This record gives sequence, C-alpha cells and structure tokens, in this order.
Amino acid sequence: MRNIVLSVLGALLIVGAIYFGNILANSKKKLRPVAEKVVKTVFTDTVQNTTIPIIIPANGSLVAKRRVELFSEVQGIFKAGRKLFKPGQTFRRGETLIRIDAAEYYAGVQSSKSNLYNSIAAIMPDLRLDFPEIYQKWQNYLTSFDLNKTTPKLPEMTSEKEKYFITGRNIVTNYYNVKNLEQRLAKYTISAPFSGILTEALVTEGSLVRNGQKLGEFIDTSIYEMEVALSKKYASLLKVGEKVILNNLEKTQTFSGVVSRVNGNIDQTTQTITAFIEVKDDALREGMYLEANLNAKEEADAIEVNRSLVLDNDQIFIVRDSILDVIDVKPVYFSDTKVVLKNIPDGTIILSKPVPGAYAGMMVKPFQSNKTK
Repeated sequence: MRNIVLSVLGALLIVGAIYFGNILANSKKKLRPVAEKVVKTVFTDTVQNTTIPIIIPANGSLVAKRRVELFSEVQGIFKAGRKLFKPGQTFRRGETLIRIDAAEYYAGVQSSKSNLYNSIAAIMPDLRLDFPEIYQKWQNYLTSFDLNKTTPKLPEMTSEKEKYFITGRNIVTNYYNVKNLEQRLAKYTISAPFSGILTEALVTEGSLVRNGQKLGEFIDTSIYEMEVALSKKYASLLKVGEKVILNNLEKTQTFSGVVSRVNGNIDQTTQTITAFIEVKDDALREGMYLEANLNAKEEADAIEVNRSLVLDNDQIFIVRDSILDVIDVKPVYFSDTKVVLKNIPDGTIILSKPVPGAYAGMMVKPFQSNKTK
C-alpha cells in the first residue's frame, strides 16, 4: 500500500514538473516584429536634351612669344651705356642694349675706307682723258664720300670697258672689303629688336666679352604664349583662331586668349597634340601658371550630369512610377566632375544625386523635379 502511494506521488511530481516547465518555456517566447517597409526619398531631374558645349580643360605656364638670346660675335671690353645692363631693365625698340669697345677695330675700318678713297682718286686723271663720259659720276661719288659715314654704293658701271678698267684697279675688291669690315663693326653694338625687358644678364660693364659668349636674354612683354598638350582625339576639333578663357590658380583673374598654332605632329610617347594659346595682358608675367578652357565643339541632343551618377556599365538610374530602373546611355565626353550623355529621351526622370545602396526595383519617393540642361 505504501509503495503504491509513493509511486502515485512520484508520478504526480513528474507531471507537475513538466507542466510548469512548459509554462516557463512558453513565457520566454517573443513574437517576431513585422519589418516596416522603408521608402527612400530621392532627388530627381527631368531630362531635356539641349546642345552642350564640350570644354576641354588644360593648363601650362606662359612663355614670351618673342624672345632673344644675346650672344657676342666680337671680342672687346663691355662699355657702360645710358641704361644699366641688369635683369628687369626695360628698353625700347632700337635702343642700345650692349656696346663693346671697338676703337681699335674702328681705326682699321677707317684705314680701309681711306685706301678705297685713295684708289678711286688715283684713277680720276685717267678717267678724264680716256672715259670723259663717265668721269662726272665718279667725281660725284668722290664728292659724296665721307669717311665718318657708311661707304656709299659704287656707281653703276654701264659698259664693258668701264667694268674692266675699274675692276683692274682693284676698286671693286677694296669696296667689298670695306663693306665687310663695316658689317662686322656694327656687331660691336647690339640694339633691342623690339620693346621689352631684360630677363637675364650674364656680363657687367667693364668685363671682357669674348666671341660666342652668351650675354643675356631679352623678351617682349606685350604678348605671351601658353603651350598645352591635349589628347589626340581632339586633334580634329582644335581650330586656329578659337577663343579661349584663361584664369589663374586662385580663380581671381581671368584673361582672354586665342589658339594661335596647333602642332601637326602627335607625340608618340604620350599620344597628345600640342596647341599654343596666345594671350595679351599687362598683368601677365613669363612663367605664370594658368588654366585654360578650350571650346572644342558642341554636342547636340545631350545632357550633362555628375560622373557619380553613371554606373560602371554605362547605365544610369531612372524613376518609373516610384520604382528605380536602369537604362543604357552613351557617354561622349568626361571631365573631372561631369559627363556628357546621349540616348536619353526627353521627359525621362533621372536621379540628380546618387543614392547609397540603390538597385533596380527599389521603391523611392521623388523629392522634387527640375529640368536638366
């Protein structure tokens, strides 16, 4: 009897433990919340195809269009002039840049001119007797001969007898020897070929100048050129005379230039073509670094958007009935931040700003709609 009672109590304890265990287990279960459907708000634009000007950015430093490297063709002492031969010194066209002492050489030239004069004077009696018809023109030549001026041109010889007579007295030979010496004498003075400024001076007054020595550099400050290298695909687009807008790196100054020359050769290493932009302005200096925007061409029926909106496979997101979709586009030009696209129908709603995690079929809510040009 006692064993039966204990068995019944044990069974009741086991059933009760199971019952309370189930109650405790069920009390810890929580219902899974239903995920709330999130619709992102996006910025959109409505496409309106127009003509987009393709502007090619380029940069470079200015170089004077006209520059002269000064070299000496004679030897002598550098004499002081009216202006100092120093960098930054300005000279007008025709003004003396450098004067080299030519006293010794000048004496030799005068001696040769005197010999020529004496040779002509010696034949005058013979001309009076044998060639009276030409005597007067040679007499006039002697009268106009001035040792302190450039040797005048010999009278024109009109007959064979006159040519033989004059040449036989070595007058023609002496004349051209004198003209050669006068040409070399002129090289002792170097004049400014144009108005400009001296940018480099390698000699000073009183120093010995040797034949072939470089003396300095002289540039024209009224006109400059900037050399830019562009991709070869723009070779057919660049035209001489095309206007160009230039600005400094700080974007505080703007200058107007024009394409003056385009190189017909493409660099084999970089596959670029060189163009030269001519610019004039009093504020410019040689070596100044500028940025240029060249108007290459105009692309019709296109739009311009940020590069971040174009996917890797040349597609962009559009919005159809509050759902994102993708369409294929044709990029025709990439700049640093923008891209010009074609093959997008007018009225298409596209994203104006990228959406993180966007995918085709995603539900969106347009924030506003503007027209893209």
